[in-house]
Amino acid sequence: MSFDQEDAIFRVVVNQERQYAIWPDWKAVPAGWEEAGMTGNKAACLEHIEKVWTDMRPYSLQKRMAENTEAP
Repeated sequence: MSFDQEDAIFRVVVNQERQYAIWPDWKAVPAGWEEAGMTGNKAACLEHIEKVWTDMRPYSLQKRMAENTEAP
């Protein structure tokens, strides 16, 4: 199965840094990633990622920046 096939089914996966990717449905999700609850064709999965991944910074950086902002 190829990433470019129209009938390919993907799932949206996310890692601990809250970075998103698509992964072929027929392959096991790799270590360090988990399913994000969306499965469909490539276009639908990419559209979903565009809607939910609004801050491209890694989560650890977001957290650190928030802590620095809150410090007196």
